[in-house]
Amino acid sequence: MDADNRKYDVVLFGASGFTGRQTVSYFLQHAPAGLRWATAGRSREKLHALGAPVDVLIADSNDQASLDAVVSETRVLLNTAGPFARYGTPVVDACVRCRTDYADITGETPWVQQLIDQYHVRAAAQRVRIVPCCGFDSVPSDIGAFLLSRHHGATTVRGYFQIGGGGLNGGTIASVSNLVATRHVRDATRADDFTMPHFDEIIGTWVGPFFMAPVNRWVVRRSASLFAAWGEPYPEGFNYREFLKFTPPLAAAKAFAASTAVGLAGLVLRMPPLFRAIEPLLPQPGTGPSEAKMDAGWFSCEVIGLTTSGERVRTLIKNRGDAGNRSTVKMLCESALCLALGEATDRGGILTPATAFGDHLVRRLRAAGMTLK
Repeated sequence: MDADNRKYDVVLFGASGFTGRQTVSYFLQHAPAGLRWATAGRSREKLHALGAPVDVLIADSNDQASLDAVVSETRVLLNTAGPFARYGTPVVDACVRCRTDYADITGETPWVQQLIDQYHVRAAAQRVRIVPCCGFDSVPSDIGAFLLSRHHGATTVRGYFQIGGGGLNGGTIASVSNLVATRHVRDATRADDFTMPHFDEIIGTWVGPFFMAPVNRWVVRRSASLFAAWGEPYPEGFNYREFLKFTPPLAAAKAFAASTAVGLAGLVLRMPPLFRAIEPLLPQPGTGPSEAKMDAGWFSCEVIGLTTSGERVRTLIKNRGDAGNRSTVKMLCESALCLALGEATDRGGILTPATAFGDHLVRRLRAAGMTLK
């Protein structure tokens, strides 16, 4: 079916889950007038309970025919039904075959690599945009590196994160659990992406390892590789790393404490029996922080680059609302709207936020209240 003649512009798949419910709320508040959107998932009852005045579509990741029926009716599929390595491949497969654009919030880079191996060439040939990692993993890192390197010629780029409030939801824990069960933890958490705590001369304070650095750095490298393949490379010698930033008082102590915590978490993830023992104490699927905690959360990302001439350039990206829920939903929904409203590259493939949306997403996020300057 011609994408221009489809019934919907965007379908929110997995809409009855914890993150999915937030995407519905976001679309109810921010979807432009005239946008044709619908919700989709396994349970008609749960979808109707959301109370959104839009069509409800039924599809299950274990039923390819039901997926095809939904995917073929929309121009864009927004997917929050994780763990994506367990449930996402049939969805992406349907999108590639039906020529439907796609966005999700996965941070499961081993799975994304599988998508690249299996679908990139075909999606590129058909100009289908498959864009994973459109949440806190990894929009700030990817867009920050893009802004400094493409617009200001930065070669050495560093991201410095601070996060407050909020908390993990059950979907994130389920994705981590799946990485543990499939023995892909080592693939997703490479030691060279972490750093020991140290005083950082560039930022002027102590920094420590950032737990999302392996995912974010992988995505930024993917962007650099795609831009180079398209003849639009980042400056020669481009490299990216990121850290957690700590401020006085006790900045050094905080950095060492964070390093210890990251090390212990990595040890637990590499010992499945130990992870299984504590898993019942963690948020379960469909659950997450309270509305008040999510609203009170925040994140800040300072991205600093050095050019070959020694000039220092800086981008600040921050948002009110916790990183893993409120901010992630804003980034994902605005990414999907980029696809739906013609504000994305016309190149296809397994893309990244920077290569798919670039400055279009920057403008949309600014308009949605996020600081990017």
